[in-house]
Amino acid sequence: MTYTRRTLLAAASAAALLIQPLAAAAQDLPRNVRMVIGSTSTGGDTYQNSAIIADALAAHLGINVKVDAVGATEAFKALARDKRGNTIMIFHDQSYLGNLYGVTGYDDPFEGYTVGATVAINPGNAYLVPCTSPYQSMDDILKAAEAGERVRVAIQPGGVSEIGFSAMKNAARVRAPGSEANLVPVNTGAQSDKNQAMWDDLADVINGSIQANEQFTQLPQDDRKCMRFVWITARAETLEQAPEAGMGGTTRDDMLKYASPQTSVTLDGEKDFTFDKEFFFLFNKEMDPGVIAQIDTALTEIFAKGEIQERQKEAFFIPNFLPSEAAQQHLGDKRDTYRKVIAEISGDS
Repeated sequence: MTYTRRTLLAAASAAALLIQPLAAAAQDLPRNVRMVIGSTSTGGDTYQNSAIIADALAAHLGINVKVDAVGATEAFKALARDKRGNTIMIFHDQSYLGNLYGVTGYDDPFEGYTVGATVAINPGNAYLVPCTSPYQSMDDILKAAEAGERVRVAIQPGGVSEIGFSAMKNAARVRAPGSEANLVPVNTGAQSDKNQAMWDDLADVINGSIQANEQFTQLPQDDRKCMRFVWITARAETLEQAPEAGMGGTTRDDMLKYASPQTSVTLDGEKDFTFDKEFFFLFNKEMDPGVIAQIDTALTEIFAKGEIQERQKEAFFIPNFLPSEAAQQHLGDKRDTYRKVIAEISGDS
């Protein structure tokens, strides 16, 4: 489901009208809030995005909000222990993709927790090849698989890194059934491991990001670390909201060339597969719904002011506020689409 800016503003306005005034809501919120995140890095996109939201909530409500980078497993455990509202969580699509891929420690967040508001998108999820690669595009890669060539793709299995690879295999299956077997995963760890797999000639394609890999696309063509984008999974509508200058030496128009529809990775022969990495709140299932409503109200007012959007864009995030009810529907629909993709390539459909 796609939400336009007009839809978002209408939903936000409705939420603000239906929920009690902020002054009353703030009295019910804990004075000290721990915001756990599904990452252990304090330099990654999850921490950066969460810190922006935490700072805005703290200033707006006059409370203390501390971001705690404990990682996914510990974050879910902490959330499950606290139904008072002292502990809340921000994570991204990994929360349900991990469950779909069967990763240990990932229960269905739609069943075990309450999914809350979305706040931002990282539009940077991408796939790259060496500058010396014969593959100039995703079409070249899919044609190579159809011709019987073995194409090795470095990913970190079980979530955001793998969903694009699953989409590649699904597109190969739709275009030429059986050719998906020629797209072979090279399971690695963090981004540095994926990069190294390319540089060591252990992978032909790697999952990366605009933020982490754009610098390597600016290197001289004969530098062994030089890379080229072949696919950015974000929707064109998302990328069009990015700053025109883009990032580094890659402008917004450059990025759009690697996204649908200019770069097509088919979902079903008619529509293209796209993936926006979205950040959203998660709450204890038994937490007072009124506290969730109060957070929705605060976020509605924060985003109505417009200042947080500028800060998000400076960090190359795309503002994406949806109140809890709309977010649950949107993310549930998104989860169902990716479940079908994963089932198709695993033969479980």
